[in-house]
Amino acid sequence: MERQKHIVWHHSTVTKKGRQQLNGHKSCVLWFTGLSGSGKSTLANAMDHALYSQGFQSYVLDGDNIRYGLNRDLSFGVDDRKENIRRIGEVAKLFVDSGQIVSTAFISPFQNDRELVRSMFEADEFIEVYVKCPIDICENRDPKGLYQKARKGEIAEFTGISSPYEAPSQPELIIETNKQSIEDSVGKIFHLLREKKIL
Repeated sequence: MERQKHIVWHHSTVTKKGRQQLNGHKSCVLWFTGLSGSGKSTLANAMDHALYSQGFQSYVLDGDNIRYGLNRDLSFGVDDRKENIRRIGEVAKLFVDSGQIVSTAFISPFQNDRELVRSMFEADEFIEVYVKCPIDICENRDPKGLYQKARKGEIAEFTGISSPYEAPSQPELIIETNKQSIEDSVGKIFHLLREKKIL
């Protein structure tokens, strides 16, 4: 692109590896994906709190929060939803480079978009966590009242109703929030992080 012709990447003096050594653990992105109401934000925040409580460097990027600021210019149309996920991938990459464990809670319904983000990271830095929950339970929870609005036609292209959700084919972890408690789910994620020698 023309506007990128005169841009040169500036390498940091402090490396990612150096930051990881200072923190005492490796860095990665926990990419929570699932339907609205599946429990992504709840689980991401519970994991963040557990990591924080044990002295690990972590942060949460939440879908709604990001749209208040960084992505406030984006709509919910197909192209803008793709751009929303791409930007989040880039931000998550910065957090990983800073040596932190970043949890992202986004529906991110399309496999291609998630694979694009995965390609931004090194091996074992991108951990896809499929927050699996039957749509009828998600709809009964409906914490934001979005399913009700979608059923009335007030929200177009709503995932699970008028727009598809492509479940991950090979996620690193599946959490079934209608069957597992928050505590058990957080424990499973911790186990995976230790198995991968991130913690």
